[in-house]
Formats: sequence, structure tokens, C-alpha cells
Amino acid sequence: MESKKSSQIDIHVPSHPNSLLEKALTIINQDVEIKTLWRITNVNAIDRLEMTDHGAVHFQIVANIATRLARILVKHNVQMSIVKNYDLSNDHAELVILLASLFHDLGMSISREGHEGYSLFLANNLLHRILDFLDIEERTIVTSEVLHAIIAHRSGGKPYTIEAGIVRVADALDMSEGRSRIPYEAGKIDIHSISAAAINRVEILEGDKKPILIKIWMNNMAGIFQVDELLKQKLAGSGIEKHIIVNTYLEEEGVNKLVKEFVID
Repeated sequence: MESKKSSQIDIHVPSHPNSLLEKALTIINQDVEIKTLWRITNVNAIDRLEMTDHGAVHFQIVANIATRLARILVKHNVQMSIVKNYDLSNDHAELVILLASLFHDLGMSISREGHEGYSLFLANNLLHRILDFLDIEERTIVTSEVLHAIIAHRSGGKPYTIEAGIVRVADALDMSEGRSRIPYEAGKIDIHSISAAAINRVEILEGDKKPILIKIWMNNMAGIFQVDELLKQKLAGSGIEKHIIVNTYLEEEGVNKLVKEFVID
């Protein structure tokens, strides 16, 4: 069972020098309601549905991946949507990305089916409280952008913003072997658990040909399912796919072999 202690995990993201992230993280890490919702989400995911972690550990991984993706893109002069459309800052864009990363699965506390939609009304209430340090106009814009990013992460979702695309891709990149441990140990042996167990690690680097190079290291070829069936689906139409190259490697008996490179233009 999920322990009460698990709902007390603090989220750590490299917030400096973004004061908006620092303020939001301070509030979130002190918020009992948010942490309890994360615990409830994981009870449903792990204990009742025998799925992978959908609690604070997953959200922290997604938030860190998303922040890394965003900062590389900005460094390579990719304009964030909240900057382009509302003349707000990259700090506001990172705030949207952080909050969507942390709240995108809140609806799992209600139901797995349709959880993206349920996440919207749970997150909406929380966001108005968390973002009290912003003025009304900024708070309204950031809230709307976060809610869009949440609904756009669903299967078949269509991100309208760069920020939403980043969160969608970051969610898919939480695929390393630890993700499969719970269902695998519970005896749930299917292509999802087997292929996730085949992923050793994921690296997000600055690329030479494109801004972002993603390296995925596998211990057997079953991991290709994670890339071809899951990651590609989230990348296509994300709005950031043209900035990314994905290389997949097989690690076998001390030898690293490039298995596949793919680019979506």
C-alpha cells in the first residue's frame, strides 16, 4: 500500500534564477491538499490498477525533463507561446510547464478513464490559490495555459502551444526501467511492462543537427515498443518534434550499438 509518508515528498526542480518557479514550488511543497491528491492518485494507479507510479516521483521526473527541454529550446531561440502571444516572459513559460507537469494526472484520483478531463477542474481550483502571487491578468493567462497543457497530454491530444508540447513529450520520456517495476513484480506481464523494463536510461542533450538530442539506452530490443508506439505518438504533432532527434542504443555485453535514429520533420 502507499504509505502516508509518500505524500510528503517534496518536488525539486532547478528553479534558479526563475523566481516564479521558486515561489510556486515553495507553496506546492507546503500544501497538504496537493500532496494528498498525489497520494490518492498513486493508490488508484499502483494498488488498485497495478499500474506504474503516477505520484510525486513521476511528476518530479516529468517536471525536470520538461524544464530541461524548455531551457534547451529557449537557448536555441525557440520562442515560447506565452511569450509570443501574451508578451510574458520565459519565466512564465517555465511556470506553465512546471505546473502542468505536476498536475497533469490529478484526475487519476477520480478515475483512470478520462483522467485528463478530471484533472482540469481539480487543477483549476488549485491554480487560483497557488498563483496568488501573480496579478489577476497574469494569473488568468497562466492558469489557462496550464489547463491546456494538461488536456493536450491525453492520447490524441493536440497541443496549441510549445509549452503544452513540451509537457506531452516529457511525460512520454519518463520511460526508464523503474517505471515497469510495480506491474512487473505484481505479475502483470505485457508488452508495456516488458518494453519499459528494457529501457535502461534516457538522456536529454543539446544536439548538433537539431537543438535537442534524446538518447535512449536499452538492454534488449523490446524497448523499441516504447519508442515506436509511445514516444513517437507523443512527439508527432507536439509542435516541438522538428527540434528533436531521437537515437536508440542497445547496451549488450559492454557494447553500445546505435539501433535506430529517427527525426520527425
